[in-house]
Amino acid sequence: MEYMPLYLFATVFILLLIGYPVAFTLAGTALAFTVIGEMSGTFDPAFLEALPNRLYGIIGNQILMAVPLFVFMGVMLERSKIADELLTTMSRLFGNLRGGLGISVVLVGMLLAASTGIVGATVVTMGLLSLPTMLKQGYDPKISTGLICASGTLGQIIPPSIVLVLLGDVLSNAYQQAQLDMGIFSPETISVGDLFIGALIPGLLLVGFYILYIIGIAVFNKEAMPAASTHHSSTNYDSHLLHDVIKSLIPPLVLILAVLGSIIGGLATPTEAAAIGAVGAMLLAASKKMLTLKTLQEVTRSTTRVSCMVFMILIGAALFSLVFRGFEGDELIQELLGDLDGGKYHALFVVMLAMFLLGFVLDFIEITFVIVPIVGPILLAMGIDPVWLGILIAINLQTSFLTPPFGFALFYLRGVAPATIKTTQIYQGVMPFIAIQLIVMAMIAYWPVLATWLPAQIS
Repeated sequence: MEYMPLYLFATVFILLLIGYPVAFTLAGTALAFTVIGEMSGTFDPAFLEALPNRLYGIIGNQILMAVPLFVFMGVMLERSKIADELLTTMSRLFGNLRGGLGISVVLVGMLLAASTGIVGATVVTMGLLSLPTMLKQGYDPKISTGLICASGTLGQIIPPSIVLVLLGDVLSNAYQQAQLDMGIFSPETISVGDLFIGALIPGLLLVGFYILYIIGIAVFNKEAMPAASTHHSSTNYDSHLLHDVIKSLIPPLVLILAVLGSIIGGLATPTEAAAIGAVGAMLLAASKKMLTLKTLQEVTRSTTRVSCMVFMILIGAALFSLVFRGFEGDELIQELLGDLDGGKYHALFVVMLAMFLLGFVLDFIEITFVIVPIVGPILLAMGIDPVWLGILIAINLQTSFLTPPFGFALFYLRGVAPATIKTTQIYQGVMPFIAIQLIVMAMIAYWPVLATWLPAQIS
C-alpha cells in the first residue's frame, strides 16, 4: 500500500484523459481514496480536518483576487478592439518588408500579452485578422499558423500573466513549507511581483528568438515569406502612418506602464495593480465608445465563468493535495527524487521533463495546482531559487499550449482558420516554436541569472 499516492495520481490522470471535469475529478477521486484508505488502514481521516482552513485560506487569499481582475481587464480590452488597431497599424508599418507581417504578429502578440494576457482571445483575434492577410500575401500556411499560435501564448510568460499569479501563490506556499521542513521558523517569502519582474527578461528573450527565426526564414527561404507587392512611399502616407502608430500604441503602453510600473516600483501589490488595470481597461473602452451596458454584462459573465473555473479547480486541488499527503505521497516523491544521481539539478531536470510530457495531455491550471504543490517543496528544500524555479515552470507551462494533441492554442486557431488549412499544418507549424521555447528554457536553466538578476536589482 506504500504506492497508494501513485495509484491516486494515476487514477486522476486516467479520468482527466477520459474527459471528466478537472475540479470534480480531483475532489471526487481524493474522497474515494480516503474511503479505500480508511477501510485498509492506510489513511488517517484526521487529515481532512484541515480542509475547512484550506478552503477559507483560498477564498480569503488576497493574491488570488488578482485573477478575476486581470481576467476582467483582458476581456474588456479584447472587446475594445485594441488588438484590431494594433494588427492593422503594425501590418502597415512592417508589411512591405520580407517577413515584416510575421514580425508584426509577434510584436502585437507581445503587446497584447502585456496588456490582456488571455491566450484564447489573442490567438482567435490574430487568427481572424492576420491569417487571411498572411495567406493572401503568399506566406507558407505552416509558418503562418505556427507564428500566430506561438505569439498568442506569450501572455503566459510576459507579465501581467495569470499563470504567474497562480504560480506565485502556489510557490509561495511551497517555499514556506520547504523552509519549515528545514527547521527555518521565520521563512522568507516569494511574491507574485518577484515572478513578474523575473519573467521580463525571459519573455523579451523569447520574443527576440521568434523575430530572429522569422528573419532567418525570410532570408533563407524567401518563397515562404514573400514581401508585399504594394509599396507606399508618399510623404502623406508616412505622416498618417506615424500618427496611426502613435495613436494605436499609446493606450496599451500607458496601461502596461500603469500596471507593471506600479508593481515594479513598489507602489501597488499585484492585486491593487490588477484593479488599476481593470479600471484602465474600462476607460479605454469608454474612450472608444465600446463601454455599453451590454458589453459590461458580457465581460462580467465571461470573467465570472473563468474565475469560477479557476477557483473550483483550486478547491479540488486542495482536497487532492491533503489526501495525497495523508498517504505520505510527499515523502514518496521526495525519496524518489532524492535517490537520483546528480542531486538537485538532476531532480529539477526530471521534474521539468515530466511537466513537459504532462503538458501534452493536461493544461496549465491542472499542472499548477496538482503537480507544483507536490514537487515544489521538495525542489525548494534542495536549495533551488524559487524565482528561477517559477520562471522555468512558467515557460514549460507555456509550451503546453502548443504541444499536440491537446494544446489549447491549436484548438483556438483551428476554430477560426479557413477550411483550406489542415490540422497537420498547424501541428507542423508550431514545432519550430516549441523548439525555440525549449532552447530558451535550457538557457535559463544554464544561466539562472537571466531570471534572478532583475529581481535582485529591484528588491
